[in-house]
Amino acid sequence: MAKSILKKNSLDSALFFFEKSLVAFEGSENAPYTLNNIGKVYRRKGDFKKALEYQMKAYDYAKKLDAKNDMAISLLGLGTSYRDKGDLVLALESYHKAEEIALSIGSDYQVKDAYEGLAATYALKKDFNNAFKYQTLVVGIKDKLFNLDIQKKLGTLQFTFDIEKKTSEINLLTKDKEIQEQELRRQKIVRNSFIGGFTIVLLFAGVFLSQRNKIAKEKKRSDELLLNILPEETAEELKATGTAKAKSFDLVTVMFTDFKNFTQASEKLTAEELVAEINECYSEFDRIITQYGLEKIKTIGDSYMCAGGLPVPSSTHAEDVVKAGLEMQAFIEANKAKRIAIDQPFFELRLGIHTGPVVAGIVGIKKFAYDIWGDTVNTASRMESSGEIGKVNISGFTYEIIKDKFECVHRGKIQAKNKGEIDMYFVNRSFSEG
Repeated sequence: MAKSILKKNSLDSALFFFEKSLVAFEGSENAPYTLNNIGKVYRRKGDFKKALEYQMKAYDYAKKLDAKNDMAISLLGLGTSYRDKGDLVLALESYHKAEEIALSIGSDYQVKDAYEGLAATYALKKDFNNAFKYQTLVVGIKDKLFNLDIQKKLGTLQFTFDIEKKTSEINLLTKDKEIQEQELRRQKIVRNSFIGGFTIVLLFAGVFLSQRNKIAKEKKRSDELLLNILPEETAEELKATGTAKAKSFDLVTVMFTDFKNFTQASEKLTAEELVAEINECYSEFDRIITQYGLEKIKTIGDSYMCAGGLPVPSSTHAEDVVKAGLEMQAFIEANKAKRIAIDQPFFELRLGIHTGPVVAGIVGIKKFAYDIWGDTVNTASRMESSGEIGKVNISGFTYEIIKDKFECVHRGKIQAKNKGEIDMYFVNRSFSEG
């Protein structure tokens, strides 16, 4: 009755009945179960202190009884309470202990709950590698449990059928008159058993397909999250092997942008308004580079970095990056005019581009990020810092690649920090614009 009340979220009533049950079960093997349920009620009420207190009592009680299944259940409860409280480190510790005990006693249902808890907690920690790992384990063990349930149901059905069949055969030996009656009864049993068994199989097949669809949706969400962080090729390698090797690219085009007036705008806008304005600009930049098949590398404050020609090589990467740069400058100019009209602070943009070799990949074990390294990156950064507001500034090397497709103005050799003098060009427009 208390469990029924708990499912209906009548928390005070559930607590009353569980506490009454605890008095009755004190000193028995049912005490850990009741203590753990009291902890669940307090967790749902948001009283994590009492929730953890009762669930720890449940664990200690089960440990004294050497009731490993109850120990695992109590640890699962502790893990969920710690997770809901926001203490993710202790949540992971509890779930891992529950996993270890459940595996040691072969309790698949507790193993499943441990894997689900670990997947959810690692996701909250943004450790998506481990979150994906345990979500995959959840899928596997759910399949196993589902198959076991089907086998049990079909085994029970077969056993019932065999018993009925043997009973019929024994009765057939008694009387001639009963032979016909039992034969008719046996046929009825066979027919009903077949119909019942077929119905059960269809029912479980429906549940199986429903569960498959749910798991597929969860996997799709995990994949989409991973693809929002890493390039598809890198994400697939990470899922397949657990690591992603760094790769060298002979020729890619790198772009850096930087906002002018950022400091002044931050003094005149609230933090929320400043973040909203940056988000609007970066969202448009994301749309533009997606249109040209470029890879966003990262943002650092008011600096935006992207590249063309990786992780999938492209023969038009320099042209694509320059087109994207022109569109970004056009957007910022339009946005500037709009904000001036309503007497709001505005951003202006410096933008630099360079082409050359890089190394790309993932480093570290936390908060995976796809990044690129090499002198090409440093030179592209110098193109941005040596550029001018509203202009697309490119290196001489990039110019040689795109000069037949764009109208450019030679700036001469410009001094770049730590690079000496570099040929630089402003890109005015594409020849295709007429």
